[in-house]
Amino acid sequence: MHKPGVFDFDNKAKQDARKETAMDLKSSLSSSETSSQGKGGADKKAQESKDILVTSEDGITTITFNRPSKKNAISFQMYKDIMLALKNASTDNSVITVFTGVGDYYSSGNDLRNFINDAGEIQDKVTMCAVLLREFVNTFIDFPKPLVAVVNGPAVGIAVTLLGLFDAVYASDRATFHTPFIHLGQNPEACSSYTFPKMMGSAKAAEMLLFGKKLTAREAWAQGLVTEVFPESTFETEVWTRLKTYAKLSPNGMRVFKELIRNHERQKLYTVNAEECAVGQERLKSEEWKDALRNFLSRKAKL
Repeated sequence: MHKPGVFDFDNKAKQDARKETAMDLKSSLSSSETSSQGKGGADKKAQESKDILVTSEDGITTITFNRPSKKNAISFQMYKDIMLALKNASTDNSVITVFTGVGDYYSSGNDLRNFINDAGEIQDKVTMCAVLLREFVNTFIDFPKPLVAVVNGPAVGIAVTLLGLFDAVYASDRATFHTPFIHLGQNPEACSSYTFPKMMGSAKAAEMLLFGKKLTAREAWAQGLVTEVFPESTFETEVWTRLKTYAKLSPNGMRVFKELIRNHERQKLYTVNAEECAVGQERLKSEEWKDALRNFLSRKAKL
């Protein structure tokens, strides 16, 4: 199925940057083809990543953010590792795929240090970031199996916006959901400009995406972002017991039913993703974004 284009780069440097990034992504994804497909079927390279853990058991492939010292902030390499893990999970023997986090946080979203070099200077990674993000989100749009988020703690930024592409979201009552794009000179991504108003209604989505309101787990449930909230004391036991039950359901049936649901809006999601990435590309060139990044780094330096 054709995916609509998004970027019309107007000089050779941008074209070369996009080609280089695309080739890097293609090379990384192709490497998974040669990895073993044992019980877990989890890609060897993804498993070896220290920041992303991939395991498979009881019909469930689990992809875990494993960077607790950084509140599970997502680096550029983690984006690639997650795409590798999802590519492999789409064809392994598991029935459902689950995301969760190690430590207190589910994920604090993008690691803003992705844009800083070793000397502490802002790097020009606009084109690379836009291409990588588009490919990353499309991987979630295309994922054929049930996709479940087990939100064990606070979620920020893209860790929240991606939830609109999941099939179920289970949250601990200590989880929070925050999209502070307006404070960072950024824009909503992961199709949230479409999925959030669809789930919540335009007014509630605007309060979250435009004004940066942080939601509690109960508020997120009331607004349709979260499927169910569990007490922290029983969260892990209750959720994983339920997931193991779901993993015994017909894998082919769930694939077919998910395809029926997703096919109605797949092209719309591709288009929205492309539009958001195009806007994001321009935002990353703005002085507002650079000032927000400098302020972020200044606050971190004082800690």
